[in-house]
Amino acid sequence: MPAPVLSGPQYLSEGLKLVLSPGLRLFVILPVLINLIVFTGLIVLAVQQFSGWVDAFIPSLPTWLSFLEYVLWPLFVVLVMVMVFFTFTLLATLIAAPFNGFLSEKVEVVVRGKDDFPPFSWGELVAMVPRTMGREMRKLAYFLPRAIPLLILTFIPVVNLIAAPLWIIFGVWMMAIQYIDYPADNNKMSWQDMLAWLRANRWQSMSFGGMTYLALMIPGLNILMMPAAVAGATVFWVRERSQVAVTASPQ
Repeated sequence: MPAPVLSGPQYLSEGLKLVLSPGLRLFVILPVLINLIVFTGLIVLAVQQFSGWVDAFIPSLPTWLSFLEYVLWPLFVVLVMVMVFFTFTLLATLIAAPFNGFLSEKVEVVVRGKDDFPPFSWGELVAMVPRTMGREMRKLAYFLPRAIPLLILTFIPVVNLIAAPLWIIFGVWMMAIQYIDYPADNNKMSWQDMLAWLRANRWQSMSFGGMTYLALMIPGLNILMMPAAVAGATVFWVRERSQVAVTASPQ
């Protein structure tokens, strides 16, 4: 059966079980170590600069409206957290892209039942670097023209009140793109075809992206959830694509 609309928790849970299984743990160690280093550095920076960032975003208010700062402060705390999250995700996924693509490839082998314990090969991993990094640059080219207007909106007083929800919606969509693109790229699907496929499965994709977004916002847990999201997205890809193939085949 096709994946239900709210299938995100199911796929992310299955992805977590897969990356913790004996046959796939080896493929998770390197991306987890990379995520840990990036996350630790970013947290140290965020702790040092957090108050200054929040104060910079809060608009200057006349004295008679000063009471609104108590209302606006939590909103801009959320905004800073969202931006820190975006920065961490961008850096970590860019650095770990070859490892994530490699992990997705091995998860697909297991999900399709071809091999319970796929072999680890440094040569195969190194060979994936140019292709996966090129695909990450393509994601960046998609992300920046949309993120920059949102960032500008963030600095415009009053108008920036809508920035936080817009960042969240955009973030959910980018999470779907980021992780489902790994199996799509491994299966030689072009960037435009991948986007079209995501739009055709919009609500399932947004459900997965939203659950991934929430999981990656949890400090500490996000280090493990990134490879889990790669595995979950691969399961989602295999099942949905298999369903399309079955539906399209002559009866």
